[in-house]
Order: sequence, then structure tokens, then C-alpha cells
Amino acid sequence: MSTEKRLAAYAFPFKKQILIGLLCLIIAVVLELAGPLIAKRVIDEHILGIEGTWNHVREQDDRYTVEYKSKHFKRSDRMERGEATSEGMVTILAVGSSYYFINDVVPLEGERQIQDDTLTVKTAESEQQFTANKLSLAEIYPFFKPEQRPILYLLSLYVGLLVIAGFFQFYQTFLLQKASNQIVRKMRNDLFEHTQRIPINYFVDQPAGKIVARITNDTEAIRDLYERVLSIIVTSVIYMAGIFVALFILDARLALWCLLLIPLIWGWMKLYKHFGTKYNQVIRSTISEINGNINEAIQGMPIIQAFQREKKTKQEFEKLNQKHFIYQRKLVKLSALTSYNLVTVFRNIAFVGFIWYFGSASLEPTSAISVGLLYAFTDYLTRLFEPVTDIVNQLPLIEQARVAGSRVFTLLDHKGEDVTDDKVERYNGHIRFDHVWFAYKEEDYVLRDISFEIKPGETAAFVGYTGSGKSSIMNVLFRFYDPQQGIITIDGYSTLDWSRQQTRSYMGIVLQDPFLFSGTIISNVTMNDPAISIDKAKQALKAVGADTFIEKLPNQYEAEVGEGGTTFSLGERQLISFARALAFDPAILILDEATANIDTETEAMIQKALEILKIGRTTLVIAHRLSTIQQANTIFVLDHGTIKEKGDHNTLLQAKGIYYHMYQMQQSSKSAV
Repeated sequence: MSTEKRLAAYAFPFKKQILIGLLCLIIAVVLELAGPLIAKRVIDEHILGIEGTWNHVREQDDRYTVEYKSKHFKRSDRMERGEATSEGMVTILAVGSSYYFINDVVPLEGERQIQDDTLTVKTAESEQQFTANKLSLAEIYPFFKPEQRPILYLLSLYVGLLVIAGFFQFYQTFLLQKASNQIVRKMRNDLFEHTQRIPINYFVDQPAGKIVARITNDTEAIRDLYERVLSIIVTSVIYMAGIFVALFILDARLALWCLLLIPLIWGWMKLYKHFGTKYNQVIRSTISEINGNINEAIQGMPIIQAFQREKKTKQEFEKLNQKHFIYQRKLVKLSALTSYNLVTVFRNIAFVGFIWYFGSASLEPTSAISVGLLYAFTDYLTRLFEPVTDIVNQLPLIEQARVAGSRVFTLLDHKGEDVTDDKVERYNGHIRFDHVWFAYKEEDYVLRDISFEIKPGETAAFVGYTGSGKSSIMNVLFRFYDPQQGIITIDGYSTLDWSRQQTRSYMGIVLQDPFLFSGTIISNVTMNDPAISIDKAKQALKAVGADTFIEKLPNQYEAEVGEGGTTFSLGERQLISFARALAFDPAILILDEATANIDTETEAMIQKALEILKIGRTTLVIAHRLSTIQQANTIFVLDHGTIKEKGDHNTLLQAKGIYYHMYQMQQSSKSAV
């Protein structure tokens, strides 16, 4: 499905609001476009309407009857059927800026000339002369007076229509913008929810800034499409349709010529799409890279400053920024070429055609072009190019939204898994790995034929040199990844028979570098889970010994935690993360080098907290300091993805293998210190 169709599909659930908004828009446009037609009637029938034939009437029977030289006259088009007349008909004609009274019926078409009191009218068939009396302002005023009321009525009607149009315009704007915000809210929710379903390896390969840019910047560009572009484009299309209808009512031949504008706009949009898509793809991609670069620079600012890499970091940023600037400039050039300037050219050409059309027609003696018609056509032609300009000005935003949409849908199309929170019965924590093989990339296995068993309540430790596969065992058990071969079971159930969420439902994990979220200490322990009360969170914190530093803080347990918890020391963060694991009461506890970066004094406190955490739980420990795992029931020694040794601390020392040498090296380091 194309990006355009998918964007339309997102709008479909809100079709009722959009359709009502568009209906309000159509009504507003129709009401607004009535203006030139009303103006034409005001000019032709009322301001210039006194020019024409008038009938003698016997008496002044209504407000349309005019008295002139003790006689009464009424416009022929206002005579009612059967209304009595007296002496026939007269004519009032305008020659230049003056009006003349002719006591005869004079042709209204043809060329007019006045000399003294003689009026000459030349038509294609003949040339006629009439005696004409020039009317003074005082004499012409009574003929205009009957038109004042209908003019005021029509102008009041037009103002009323504009007020009503404004009402519908407000509601169409409100409804369309409301729908657009609801659409983008749904898209952002879907996008963020989908990121929870995507396997963890996707985030390993993608910088956080790029993903953030898709959820924020790209959806914002799409919001502009629904909120501004959609309403403006639809408004312009309806506006143009209404103008064309009005043009056909006025003059069908000229309206047909104006229709040539539509294929020009269509070709114009296709041309812009061809180049605009290329440029916008680079621009959106570069914005993502810039966000990623900024995110990385901010997180690594201490390292950048410590190693004096400010200049290099600045150069890397400037390179990306320059790339963005170059393609943004190309897009600006494209927009400048195909926007207002080109519209102005088309408008001027159209007005030249308009002048030629009506100018040549006016040369014909039989021409009957009214001033009102000329005004209406000029007004509509001027209005016709306003929506054209609006459409052209939206082309950059349309292309931005198309490219942003394709990037958003690319992320949404990335294969994910359903989040299943259905509870499973609490397991005891009997873990078995049966001939497990695992590789992060293709056939480059980091775990090779791993088999072991850990019984409920036991503590198992995994040791080995860097790259031996310790963390990978935790990754596949926690189902951050799934093995390519072999089976992992918990209490006899294959973890693949459960969802990832069900597998983790009774697991807790404490990482080497614990992460705290913005909020309070309590919220970091409860993770805003309603099942964990504040009292339970406080008990967990006290159990691991975190109360010793928390109760010294001004707000104690409600103390604010900054991003990443950097306001606390590593040991303090670690204790809070222990309390978090304890509060969730897991059946299986995973400790990923939880004491690797802790000083000796803090280690004693953390070891005490660990002993509390381990009670009644199956515990898996990735250990860097061998002194912390001497009480483990089983210690597995890994090397290049295979288990080389296993046993308790004393058994492995007696074997004098890899574990023995690692232990001796650490003891030697302590002695040296």
C-alpha cells in the first residue's frame, strides 16, 4: 500500500468529523462566492439599471415610479402584466459620465455619440439619430432613488452571508484540526507502542536519536499535513470548483479556457514531487542523524571534554548541518521556481487573455457586455488564483509529510511481536538450558551447545573472560533474544511457549550500571505499578539498606530523581535498583555484574542487600569479582561460548583450571594493592 493510501487509512476512523468539516467548508465557500454575483446584480440592475427603456404611467402607484416634469415613469422591466401606461415609452442612456433623456425607444446596443442635443447610435444594420435632453444631478437623482432600498438589501444579504460563512468556516477549521490532532495522536501512540514490540536487536543497530526523530519530528510533519495542508488543499479545490461553476454561469466559453489551469497545476505538482521527494528524503534522514549526533554528544559530554574532543565533535556536527543546509537550499530553489513567481506569470497571462477576449468582443457593434459582468469576471479570475497560490505553497509541506510518512511506516512495518500481559502461574524458577546455540549475527555463535540446570532457590554464578558469553546467557534467558538452536525451559515449560512478557513476569534484573527514570525514588521502585504500594516500596528500600542515605535527603523517599539518576552515586543507584527488584518479588533474579564498579566499602553494604534479595529465589549472577560468588551453589566457567568448568568455589579451586587461575590473579592484585 502506498504512503498516501496509508495516510488516508489513518484518517478513516475520523471520517465523520472530517466529512462534517468538509461540509461546513463547502457551505462557507458557496456563501462567500455569492459575493461577485450579488455585486453584478447591484451594478447591472440597480447602479446602472436606470439606463434603458421607461414606460409612461398614469399615476405614482408604487415606490418604483419616478416623477419627471410632472409625468410619471417606470422601468420597463418592472412593469407588471396588465399595468396601465399612457403615452408610450422613453429611454435613458449614459454617454460618458452624463445621462440623457430621449422621448423615444433607442437601441441599447451600438456605438453612441452626442453632439449638442443630438444623439447618434450606430449599429451593424443602421445609424439612427435622436433628440436627447441632458439630465442634471437633481433630475437624475429621482431615477436612482428607487434603487437605494434593493442595493441596501443586497449588501445586507451579502454581509449576512459572510457572517454565516464565518460561522461555518470556524467549525470546519475546528473539526479538521481536531481530527488531525487525533490522527497524529493515534499514529504516535501506535508508533511508540510498536517500539515496545520490536526485538531488542533493532535498537542496538539504531541510534536513539533517529528513533526519537521518527516519533516526534516525522509525526509533526504529518500533523501539518492533516491540520494545515488537508484543509487548505480541500478549501482550495472546493473554492476553485465553486469559481468555475460561477464562471460557467457568466460565460461558458471563457470558463472552458480557464479549465486549462487544471492540467497545468497537475503537471506542476508531478514535477515538484519528482524533485521534492529526493531532497526531502535526504533532509529527513539528515535531521535524524543530527538528532542522533546531538543525543550522543550530550550523553558523552564528560568524555568529550575529558579527552578534549570538542573541536572534532563540532566538526562532525557541522558536516551534518552543512549537508542539511545544502539540500534545504535546493528545496528552497525548487519552491521559489515553482511557487508564487510562476503563479504570477499564469495570472498575468490569464488577464491578458481576459482583456483580449472582452476587448475584441467590445469592438463588435452588437456587443452587450455589462459593467457588472466585467466586474464579476475580474473578481472571480482574481479569486481563482488565490487557491492556486495556496495549493502551490503547500507542495513543500506535502512532500515533507509524504517522506516523513514513509519513514514512519517503515518503522511500523518492522516485524514486531504482540505484547501479551496475560498472567501465567508463578513459576518456581527451575531453569534448564538444553543444547543452546546463539548468535547475534548469522553464524557467528557466541553460545555453543550450552547445557546446564539450576534448581529452584539455588544461586548459580557465571564467570569468564570478556567475550566468553556470560551476558549472552542472561540475554536469551530474559528473552531479549531467542536462541537459534536448543531449548530453554522454566519449570519444564519452554520459554518459547510463552510471550516475552509472560517469560519475564516473575524475573527481576539488576544491571552493572543501573538506570533510574525521572521521577522520585518511590516511583523508581514501584515503576508506577499499582500492585506495589508505597509502604511496600519503602520496606524494600529499608531491607536493602538504602534508607541510610535516603532519610538524609530533604524530601527523603519523595526526593526527585534526575534523568538517569546522575544526582546519586553509583552505589546509591545500585541499592535503589535492588529495592526495585525486591519490591517486584521475582522468582528468578538476574544480577549482571551488579558489584563490578562498586568500591570496597559500598560492596559490603551491597553484599548484605544481595543476601536479602537471594532468599527464596533462583539467582543467576554474572560475576567480575570472584570474592562475591564464593557462596554460590554452582559456578559455571565459560570460555568462547562453551562451559569449560562447573562446580562450587572449593571444587573449582582444587581443579586448578581456568577458575583457579582467575582467582589467583585477583588475589595477586589485592595483595599488590
